[in-house]
Amino acid sequence: MPQLAPVNWLFLFILFWFTISLVSALVWWSSKLEYKVDNGSDDNQTSLGPSMPGHAASSWDW
Repeated sequence: MPQLAPVNWLFLFILFWFTISLVSALVWWSSKLEYKVDNGSDDNQTSLGPSMPGHAASSWDW
């Protein structure tokens, strides 16, 4: 292990946890479910966000 100044160790510590939190946020963001509003008619469904291929859209009873 190389000899680093305390400021460099602090930078590495912050960089490590920033990377961990960034990856966690990206995994959370990419795995969110899409919910659609069921307005009673089968032919006209209003989407609350972009459709995600491969994920089944859930519906809330409003």
